[in-house]
Amino acid sequence: MLYVVIAAAIFLADYGIKEWIERREMPKEREVLRGKLLLRRYHNRGAFLNMGETRSGLVALLSLLLTLAMTVVFLTTFGLRGGRLLKTGLAFLLGGAYSNTYDRLRRRYVVDYVSFPVRNPALRSVVYNLSDFCILIGALCVALSEMLRKK
Repeated sequence: MLYVVIAAAIFLADYGIKEWIERREMPKEREVLRGKLLLRRYHNRGAFLNMGETRSGLVALLSLLLTLAMTVVFLTTFGLRGGRLLKTGLAFLLGGAYSNTYDRLRRRYVVDYVSFPVRNPALRSVVYNLSDFCILIGALCVALSEMLRKK
């Protein structure tokens, strides 16, 4: 049950931030956390780095199918003893996937809102959201759990 709570908390936190971002009139970019992060609103109609932007319907369908497949994998881990790192990773992955998939289906775009203040303009222009970070953390946890299991 803990892992379902983790996934739901990630979904709700990111959903709340996205709703807050959507309701605000924001400048092009706003420094937060003493300049460590940049806050901005960006509507991503594709996948990572806007890949598939012109095929947003296909991206939404693939997102839905992958999220459903990961949900099945997640549910099958409930019967496993141990595997905390795997279950935690899947919970992070699913919390982020549900949030971004929900955006794609409801809004027709994903709300991204945070960047890093680096000097390289190409890297500075990349915009993320909490779900993106949770998907990355979850994928790393799942991979690490598999590496440790094979030892």
